Amino acid sequence: MTPEGIESLPTVHDNASNLLIAIAQPHLDATEALQRLASSIENWDELIQLAREHGMAPLLFHRLNQSGVSIPPAAHAHLQLEFNRNTIQTLSNAAELIRTLSLFEQHGITAMPFKGVVLGASVYGDPSLRPAGDLDILIQYCDLLRATALLRSCGFDLKTMALDDGTPEAPDYFEYHFERGSDGLIIELRWRLELTQPRFRRNLGLDWVWPSRRFAMLAGAKIPDMGPETTLLVLCMHGSKHIWSRMIWILDVAQVIASCPDLDWDRTLREARRQGLGRPLALGVLLAHRFTGAAVPAFVLSRFERDRIVMNLVRHIQLNLFSAPGTTPSGRIPYNVQLLDTYDRMRLILSLNFLRPNERDRAFLPLPGWLAPLYLVVRPFRILRDRSAR
Repeated sequence: MTPEGIESLPTVHDNASNLLIAIAQPHLDATEALQRLASSIENWDELIQLAREHGMAPLLFHRLNQSGVSIPPAAHAHLQLEFNRNTIQTLSNAAELIRTLSLFEQHGITAMPFKGVVLGASVYGDPSLRPAGDLDILIQYCDLLRATALLRSCGFDLKTMALDDGTPEAPDYFEYHFERGSDGLIIELRWRLELTQPRFRRNLGLDWVWPSRRFAMLAGAKIPDMGPETTLLVLCMHGSKHIWSRMIWILDVAQVIASCPDLDWDRTLREARRQGLGRPLALGVLLAHRFTGAAVPAFVLSRFERDRIVMNLVRHIQLNLFSAPGTTPSGRIPYNVQLLDTYDRMRLILSLNFLRPNERDRAFLPLPGWLAPLYLVVRPFRILRDRSAR
């Protein structure tokens, strides 16, 4: 199978975008292709800003530096500063993650880190090649209050609103956001993984990811890590939720595939179907294949490419990733609903949850509290208006 390279992508991408795409394609000849693309860059500040927005700045510096590509001294210094800053944050995050997991273990709290530095260690081979970001940790809901108390004892403040008993204020919210004032480090505790609308999702939590766990080495410590098949599904779920608006999320999928040549595709497809994640998986894998040349088995590609809805989303993201990230194709069916399989669409329709008003409805037509029931009438018209305006 010949991977689809940069020449097969839409030509609307400019030189900066094409260079970032090339950086994500390790099979390209570094000396020739990267030098050719780098020499076409007229504004390196704009390139660096674009790389930062898409989470590609550390890898951009690493590959250009490793390949010996000549770039302007000022741009080289700027990129090296970005890389060094990310390396320091990566080391800080790694140390904090190891300490937090150890603290949780001492108090009998089972926890699974994901994304961030653990993903950098397990599938990139070097956590500093990926933006450090926040620390995401999945726990059991029954351990939430104890975990909250432990993080607070370590100087973290809970930024998520909670009721007096410590439970989430919103029943459909599954994440606590902690921030430490001394260094700005952020830890997000989650007890359920989510795909689309908060009111409609499956209960994917620690019980789902823990049985297939593996272990990764991070800064000399052995920490739990999701198995490759689960990691792939979680990354496709996360990227699809955010409409694949950053290149790094596509590259993450490609790196999982590249780092695990014996990945069990049959098992992954079965689990995706069982959990209603078939389209998010197809979308993420096809984007990884088309942007980075990820080696995907022919039977998997053929299966995914038969889905016209998925292919329409793939083409839209290919065209708009750098020019209009986060946008969705025009049409009457909302993007979040397009991601659902037939069974889950029927569940959504029969539940009538899609009629429940939200903040966009209230912003569309502010009404006093005593007229709030009218939002049940306003919402369908607001949705139709929003979709037809695209």
